[in-house]
This record gives sequence, C-alpha cells and structure tokens, in this order.
Amino acid sequence: MKQSVTGIVLSLGLLWATGPAQAAEYYLYQLPDGSRTITDRPKFDDEHKLVRKSRNPVGLGRYAAGHSSFNTAPAANYLRFENIIHNVANQHKIDAALIKAVIHTESFFNPNATSHKGASGLMQLMPATAERYGVTDLYSPKQNIEGGVRYLRDLMQRYPRQLKLALAAYNAGENAVDRYQGIPPYPETRKYVQKVLKHKEFYSTWP
Repeated sequence: MKQSVTGIVLSLGLLWATGPAQAAEYYLYQLPDGSRTITDRPKFDDEHKLVRKSRNPVGLGRYAAGHSSFNTAPAANYLRFENIIHNVANQHKIDAALIKAVIHTESFFNPNATSHKGASGLMQLMPATAERYGVTDLYSPKQNIEGGVRYLRDLMQRYPRQLKLALAAYNAGENAVDRYQGIPPYPETRKYVQKVLKHKEFYSTWP
C-alpha cells in the first residue's frame, strides 16, 4: 500500500508504540511510482524495492518524508546522473529519455535499490547480467548504467523496431519473450512496459 508523508508519520507512531521488543527491524521500500512506505514486515515481491532497513523507524521516516512524488522528484534525481546517462546514450546510440525511463521504472533513480531477487542499482541488474557486461560494482552509477544500457541495446537489436518486446525482455528475460512470441502474459511485465513508455514520453520533454 502506498503512503503519503502524513501516512508515513502515522505509521511511525504506531510502529514506535509497539516498542523495540516487538519489532526488531523496520524496512523502507520504494514502489514503482516512486512513493515510499515503511513497514516492520519484509516484502518479497517485485513491486517493493528495499531502500534501507533500520531498528529506528524515526530514522527511516526522515528518508521517506524527504522524498517527493513523481511530479517533482524525477527531475531532481535524474540530474545527479545526467552526464553519465548522456555520455552512455551517445556512446551506444540509445535515446537518453529511454534510459531515464528505464531507470525511473526500475529504481526511481536510487543507486542503492535492491530487489529480493538480487537485482541491484539504478537499472536493477541481476548478478548474471552484471557479470555478462563486466559490471564489477552493481552500486556504481556509472558501471550500472553502462551495463544496463549495453543490455538494453542488445535487446533492441534482438527485437529490431519492437521496443515493447525489448522492454519486456529486460523485465522478464529473452527466453520468456521468445517462448510466448511476444510480451509474456505476466501482469508485472505488461505493467512494466506501459510504465517505461509513459516515463519515456515524460522525459522526452526534458532537455
């Protein structure tokens, strides 16, 4: 469930009231739209990206409360990686808006994002994919973006003029796309493709 800053504050009050003995650790997760939620229960689904965990919910609340929603945060966040994105985009001839859209959907520009499946960093690379593209530090923005863009470029070459299939493969894997001869019938993958295309349109309006 998504929470506003007000909701987070209320949640913190409830969590704190239970006392440290009842809840040893708290988790701050980020959802695909950029909203954040704090819980005392670990999440094991692809929608929740772990930002950090702590025994102090107030400390997590500072990270959540200082985080803006989709309307304003992307511009501020992506500017941190603007030079890297444009350099890699030019090097591999990939639309910078597309790269930003993938990063937005995968991690909301959080270089420390980690999924329960082990996908890590800005472009949420799996360890096997990182090794394939020579990424030795998954949390290095430069290495992660470089590896993710090279992977995306290869997928776009594998499915020429079929960006939706390339994006579906980035999310679900090439084998799934080939097996179904199209976008796999996975709700997560279909939503993923729609989100990336929507965010690509958004970032295309930025310099």
